[in-house]
Amino acid sequence: MTLHTPIRACLFDLDGVLVDTAKYHYLAWKRLAEELGFDFTEQDNERLKGVSRMASLDILLGIGGLNLDEETKLALAEKKNAWYVDYISRMDESEILPGALAFLQELKAEGIRIALGSASKNAMTILNNTHMVPYFDAIIDGTKTVSAKPDPEVFLLGAQELKVDPAECVVFEDAEAGVEAAIRAGMRSIGVGSKATLGRADDVVSSLQEMSASRLMELFPAR
Repeated sequence: MTLHTPIRACLFDLDGVLVDTAKYHYLAWKRLAEELGFDFTEQDNERLKGVSRMASLDILLGIGGLNLDEETKLALAEKKNAWYVDYISRMDESEILPGALAFLQELKAEGIRIALGSASKNAMTILNNTHMVPYFDAIIDGTKTVSAKPDPEVFLLGAQELKVDPAECVVFEDAEAGVEAAIRAGMRSIGVGSKATLGRADDVVSSLQEMSASRLMELFPAR
């Protein structure tokens, strides 16, 4: 029989889990594609979920059939990011996804540690604009990591900063690459989105409105 450890920490991806910034990434990438002379659809955008900025650019250029030198690619990535930053600079608490704030508040009240585990280099801008910073005991973002998901680095750093064993952590993710990163980190995971794409997670919810501390303990009881 598998022995389960009590849950001591929850680690959250940002985009698509706590806030709806995915639409701003899509708008910025679509704008870049149009400037380069090709179309970039919402279906194409699914391939970019949980992927780093430069890897996302490579996917986008592949869709457009373009092969560019590193200097040009860096300039394009910066241009896309400037557009994205402009979009998110206007965000406020209204863009926190349904159920997210209530769940963070409940976890805090229960004494469960909370970390952010995001590839975004703009995470602090988003957290500051939505006033979510106080809920986190650790914030690991794209400025602190080298390897992108599905590498487990971001979540392992989160557990390390929280001083919690990976086996005592649950990751909340909306991307396949993020669920894979959680598995590689030796953590449990809950997918936020579709069971069709997040089937490897221990459980899947459509949003954090479906989550509570009691449901968390029911899913992962100590035994």
